[in-house]
Amino acid sequence: MTATLPRLLVLTDRRQADRPLVQVVRAAIDGGARAFVLREKELPRNERERLAEELRTLLRPVNGVLLTASDATLPGDGVHLASRDPFPTSLPRPELVGRSCHDAQELADAVAEGCAYATLSPIFATDSKPGYGPALGTDALAALVTKVAVPTYALGGISADNAPACLAAGAFGIAVMGAVMRAAHPDRAVAALLAALGHVRSAGIGAT
Repeated sequence: MTATLPRLLVLTDRRQADRPLVQVVRAAIDGGARAFVLREKELPRNERERLAEELRTLLRPVNGVLLTASDATLPGDGVHLASRDPFPTSLPRPELVGRSCHDAQELADAVAEGCAYATLSPIFATDSKPGYGPALGTDALAALVTKVAVPTYALGGISADNAPACLAAGAFGIAVMGAVMRAAHPDRAVAALLAALGHVRSAGIGAT
């Protein structure tokens, strides 16, 4: 089966959560989330591998997608690369490869590499990853995504309130971390985000 991605992409960060990460992901799935990027890069590989297997077990019954950050050899449906990560060249190539981008050149590079999708950040001010320069805003989002032929997720400070503006600017979807990881009720947070997206959950990347 060809892996696909919906309009909402959830990035993990267990340090922001007030409970074990697996519990947060389970609640987010209950709220409707179907695609996750497993980050947790500072963990030893065996712990990341265990987490990846646990999350895949949770996602399997709902045909969800798990992407692993910066490591294509971990169990998952694909890999999400940081802006400076080398593109995976070993075979078989991961079915889904995405990349974090922050400007026009990085988006263009993602297209040239053949990435299935990209994230563009930060669109709004964010507490989760404040070190990537000033917020781009929706005007810059619109200017950048209309110039590249790769589905692009708006990332950085995304909420249910501003998600519709990101879609209106041309983003394929939204990617969130703190909005779900820090939520007292991750299921409700996800449900609100999906409602803001107009309940658009149909697959768009990798669909046959």
